[in-house]
Amino acid sequence: MRTEEWISAGTLDQLKSDGAKVIKGGIAVFAHEDGAAAVDNRCPHLGFPLHLGSLCDGILTCHWHHARFDICSGGTLDPWADDALAHEVKIENGEVWVNPAARQTMSIDKLNQRLREGLEQNIGIVIAKAVVGLIEAGVSEDEIVRIGILYGTSLSSGWGSGLTILTAMRNVLPKLDKQGRILALYHGLVHVARAGAGRAPRHLLGPLPSADTSPKRLADWYRNCVEVRDSQGAEKVLLTAVAAGMSSDELADMLLTAVTDHFYLDGGHTFDFHNKAFEALDALGPDAAEIILASLTPLMRNPSRSEEQHHWQSPIDLVTPLKQAFEQLRSDDLSGKPATSAFNEDAFVDQLLGDQPLATIQQISDALMGGIAPARLARLITLAAAERIARFHTQNDFGDWLAVLHTFTYAHAVHERLLRSQEPLLYRALFYGAIAIYHDRFLNVPRAPKPKKDEYKVGIAEASTEDLLSLLDRRQQVEEAAGWVAAYLDSGRDHAPLLNTLGHSLLREDAEFHSFQMYEAAIAEYDHWRAMNGTEALEDRAANTMLIACARYLAAHAPTAREMPHTARIAWRLHRGERLFESD
Repeated sequence: MRTEEWISAGTLDQLKSDGAKVIKGGIAVFAHEDGAAAVDNRCPHLGFPLHLGSLCDGILTCHWHHARFDICSGGTLDPWADDALAHEVKIENGEVWVNPAARQTMSIDKLNQRLREGLEQNIGIVIAKAVVGLIEAGVSEDEIVRIGILYGTSLSSGWGSGLTILTAMRNVLPKLDKQGRILALYHGLVHVARAGAGRAPRHLLGPLPSADTSPKRLADWYRNCVEVRDSQGAEKVLLTAVAAGMSSDELADMLLTAVTDHFYLDGGHTFDFHNKAFEALDALGPDAAEIILASLTPLMRNPSRSEEQHHWQSPIDLVTPLKQAFEQLRSDDLSGKPATSAFNEDAFVDQLLGDQPLATIQQISDALMGGIAPARLARLITLAAAERIARFHTQNDFGDWLAVLHTFTYAHAVHERLLRSQEPLLYRALFYGAIAIYHDRFLNVPRAPKPKKDEYKVGIAEASTEDLLSLLDRRQQVEEAAGWVAAYLDSGRDHAPLLNTLGHSLLREDAEFHSFQMYEAAIAEYDHWRAMNGTEALEDRAANTMLIACARYLAAHAPTAREMPHTARIAWRLHRGERLFESD
């Protein structure tokens, strides 16, 4: 580079007198020992001006959060701050010249490294900056997710809420704009980091010496280990099954059969987490099977078994008729059986929402033995669970939102799995979801009023979806949000902007685990119903119910302090070169 392309920082004597100055391009130049040094004036932590910091013994300290940097290389002593961009300096005839191009750039390998460091050290701003840099560099979202999944599953804590959030957010990325995709990845990765904070690495036990055992025997061994809560034995058998070359679907049937051997484990979380792990495996590929699936075995150490709980036994004994139904189904060959009669889907949903659980158990049994597809029943059970949320009255205890949410996300996980599996033992999961819906019945007494969409019909055809976000800037706008969304859905407008906006209503908050579950499950179920082309009234009603239920739940849990999205915005603005703390 020719000298005339460098930037003059004035004379060295003047710089020594001043100590530091800012030159064109936002570069901070410091007098250092007998010469000068230069770095980008924006502190890489949060963008505060470094020329207002102090330089002592070659260490530049930013006074806002006390991040420290080697003035010559820009390297930081504080991992949460990132390295500052350093610029080459030369002195000719007493004048200081600065190369406007930084010495180092943030390569994709460096960004990947910083993402891993952010996860390991649980530093949100580092994660955010890495995600922004990788997305802007054109790195695929699945490659970013891979780093988070492999990190989270490498820890002793096993599969949990953080990994579930990350997988759920990966699933909804196609519904979001670029900013939403960055926020979704950031939220998921931060929750993985938080869940893993302070956890020791996980060391896999390894498979049995021989992988010649039949898949059926391995499945029996696995179920036996789970039955006695032997998670280590279960891991050995699982890793043997992986080494034997069992497919993802075969492994899912093996693990989820064990999950459904007992009723509604851990309030549905166990099945849901297993399903999410297999969704992550589908995204990452079979080479990740060992580390992902082994992370599930800690879930089987001591999960609550609902058949041991009082409300599954009294005032109505539901355990005995369920076991009888399972025995009846076991004796009947359900594989490939054609439907023998018409099936009234509306009546089935009404039955699920009623208060006759024994009749519900019998109806599900009759439907299965009559050849009704299990996935079809699962879809209707999920609709009934969503209706519970759409009808949830706000006079209930606030914590009861979680009760209806758990049932819905469990039912959704069962639906997703039965779309892929023909394993009859998994059909037991249908009954557990139906009974959970029955147990939630009092949370719809009284029923929430129908959405007051007439209040929003005027002008909704031209309204911006940003109006929904403005509505959710106020607390407890549950019925208002439902009315606005219902009016939008009736307007005939494209639904894609609404799906994106609902996503932003989640991602702009410091949302907790269940809100991420709600959005992802609602969007997935909405897609399933819309894929049926909306030719039937039930299909339109069901798709709309998913979005109304989602809006009500998110509205009940907003607004929050919104610290996490603020951090993500800072990272994005720093990447774009904005000078955050310069006044207009």
